[in-house]
Amino acid sequence: MTDYEKMNVNELQSLIGNAEKALRNLQVNQRKDVINQIKELAASINVTAEIIENDKKSSVRKGTPVPVKYRHPDDSSKTWTGRGVMPTWLKTLVDAGRDRSEFKI
Repeated sequence: MTDYEKMNVNELQSLIGNAEKALRNLQVNQRKDVINQIKELAASINVTAEIIENDKKSSVRKGTPVPVKYRHPDDSSKTWTGRGVMPTWLKTLVDAGRDRSEFKI
């Protein structure tokens, strides 16, 4: 067994990196084995199995868009939903003494 307390930072980081790589490889191999088992079981009863990969990176955030509540008086492309930080155009107008409610849709 390795005595981790005697290792320096670089040795520990290298060990952790190697362990993570080994874990990923084991998980990939396990996944392949399970998929092969599923396909073999399906073939044994004359059924075909299609494995559909779920790409987590392509997931789209679901929800309804928030309606616009404020619009710039001169440039209708500048809008704000009223959520988050107040946009610069609206902050400038409010700081100049105008009322935010003037720009409400």
